[in-house]
Amino acid sequence: MTDNLTVAGLVATPIKHTVTAEGLEISSFRLASTSRRYDSATRAWVDGETNWFTITAFRHLAANVHASLDKGHRVVVAGRLKVREWRNGEQLGRDVEIIADALGPDLAWGRAQYTRTPRRVAADAENGPSSEDAGAEVGAVSGADAAADAADAAGFPEEAPVALATPF
Repeated sequence: MTDNLTVAGLVATPIKHTVTAEGLEISSFRLASTSRRYDSATRAWVDGETNWFTITAFRHLAANVHASLDKGHRVVVAGRLKVREWRNGEQLGRDVEIIADALGPDLAWGRAQYTRTPRRVAADAENGPSSEDAGAEVGAVSGADAAADAADAAGFPEEAPVALATPF
């Protein structure tokens, strides 16, 4: 069973970014999430306990995390919880990790500028590149991605040629 959760907190360590020999990108950092509550007796906000998580992202998300976030940024992370027990001689411990599915800035604390990153196109393994693709660059953006970029710039999806009213 997979436990999914969403946590908001502060990037507490520098982003550690690695690329494996197979080309898999991995980014990780420690996240501090402190709860706050209003104390009516003192009429002030009071910090609660801090929960610490190791956040790990893979592939395109890892590359974007590395390029976009720094220590001290406030973020929201959605992902799968992994809790591991460990022993080092006499010491016992527990590592709480979130394998990130989505991760971004917490807009309650500031503004962000979104930039879509193009995906690389892989040649069809059976057929190889077509004659149309023969002169294309290896990292070129596909026609579908270009159309999606144009739709993003227009503010609505390509398949919806007119903006629809939102009921809320």
